[in-house]
Amino acid sequence: MKNDIILTLDAGGTNLVFNAIDSHYDIISSKVITAPSESIEEFIEKLITGFGDLNKSTGNIARAISFCFPGPADYAKGIIGDLENLPFFKGGVPLKNILEEKFRIPVFINNDGDLFTLGEAISGIIPEINKELAEKGNSRIYKNLLGITLGTGTGGGIVIDGKLLIGDNSAGAEINRSNNFMDSSMSIEETLSIRGVKTLYSNNSGISMDECPEPGDIFKIAGGTVNGNKNAAIETWKLFGTVLGHSLANAVTLVDGLIVIGGGLSGAYTMFMPTVIEAMNGKFTRIDGHKFQRLEVYAYNLEDPEGYNNFMKNEDVELSIFGSTKTITYSPVKKIGIGVSKLGTSKAVAIGAFAYASTQ
Repeated sequence: MKNDIILTLDAGGTNLVFNAIDSHYDIISSKVITAPSESIEEFIEKLITGFGDLNKSTGNIARAISFCFPGPADYAKGIIGDLENLPFFKGGVPLKNILEEKFRIPVFINNDGDLFTLGEAISGIIPEINKELAEKGNSRIYKNLLGITLGTGTGGGIVIDGKLLIGDNSAGAEINRSNNFMDSSMSIEETLSIRGVKTLYSNNSGISMDECPEPGDIFKIAGGTVNGNKNAAIETWKLFGTVLGHSLANAVTLVDGLIVIGGGLSGAYTMFMPTVIEAMNGKFTRIDGHKFQRLEVYAYNLEDPEGYNNFMKNEDVELSIFGSTKTITYSPVKKIGIGVSKLGTSKAVAIGAFAYASTQ
């Protein structure tokens, strides 16, 4: 590779945030352009302006463009499909090819949940937890990660042994299509999103959606720092956590790894994490009435001091090998931890974008 700078984009509903990132995952240059556009031509022109100005600021030495964009999409081909909130993408737009023709460098597109999870696996929760385990003399090593982003919508990503799961149809880890514990006819996104939180609070407090405060204020109401219906706010976050916990429990049966939460709503973790853990560590009931643990693993809240310490505790035992003086280490307690992004969602996505482009 001729250099180590990659151009990335955080495509939000309000702003398009362009970043130039080096191999140390440092942002060396940025540009912000307002996102709302009336046509595909106007939108593409904004992308060309943003990436073009950013590339010029680095001396035109960027070796790739790598960014997240909402689907449905064929991410391998870089074709964005019909977007509900951007109707001018109807029928499909070959965004990758358009940008490659313009800039003559490789272009890679993924969804935000995927890149967030990859960034956390490389430079966030995975190395952080493994380092802390090693420092405490714990031999356990984590290689797999389930990521979920909670904001305008619900996104997900899965990294297995350091490799991002894309899927045969670019549809891996679409956790937003999980059914909702509160109402199986709905997806979890109807609860685990900004509109979901507002709907819960509106229903719990008996006010209209027009009168409903934003999730940040609902969090403050629950904490008693802003006036409002405190009981309704507390119940809102409890229900939010229950739906999230059941969805994560279903997902982690297939992934068996750490879980990291990002997105704007993750900031309310103190309110919803207890019911997440409660749901994940709950029990199933057999036909004969016997109860057994829902998960083969035990989930720990890494944001809670007691949960963190119990997760870090070395509970390995040494088993004797019959007919020998040798022993073998056995971990009788299977553990997974759930934490909130310390990198921040945007930085994790940017790191994931850089890492993905670097391996292609």
